Amino acid sequence: MRDRTTLRKRLETMAFPDLGAMMDGYAQAAAVLGSCEVKQKLDFTAESIDALDEVLVLVGESPELDLDFEVRLWGSYLGEVLRRRYAGTWEMTVYPGGATAVPSVDVRGSRLFPLLKVYRRLTAGEEEDLHSFFTMVTERLGKPAQVN
Repeated sequence: MRDRTTLRKRLETMAFPDLGAMMDGYAQAAAVLGSCEVKQKLDFTAESIDALDEVLVLVGESPELDLDFEVRLWGSYLGEVLRRRYAGTWEMTVYPGGATAVPSVDVRGSRLFPLLKVYRRLTAGEEEDLHSFFTMVTERLGKPAQVN
C-alpha cells in the first residue's frame, strides 16, 4: 500500500456502492497511508486535523505530486472527519460559481467542500491551513452530533 500508483489504481477500480462509501474508502486509505508513510496518526478525530495538515505539507513538497489523486485522498479524510463529527452526509454539489458538481459534506443544510480546501492547502500553502478552517467550521456548526 506504500506505492501510491498501486493505491490509486486499486481505489479507482473499486466498485463502491455510493458516494459515501467511496469517500470512506479513500479516507480509510489516507489514514493507513498517513500512518505508514509519514508516521502521522489519522484516527478521524478533531485532534488529527493538525496531523493531516503536516501530511499535506510533506505531500505538497513532493516533486512528483499527483494533485488530483492527493486531493481526493486527503480531502476524503478531511470530509470524513467532518461528516462523522456532525453526522453529515456526502453529496455531489455544484460549488458556488462553479460549473461541475464536486463531493461535499452536508451538515444540517450547511455544505462543506473538504476536497476544495485540501486543493487550496496544497496549491496556496500555509495561508490555507486546516487548523484555522476546522476551528471556523466548529465555531459555526457548534457541538458535535451525539453518537449512539
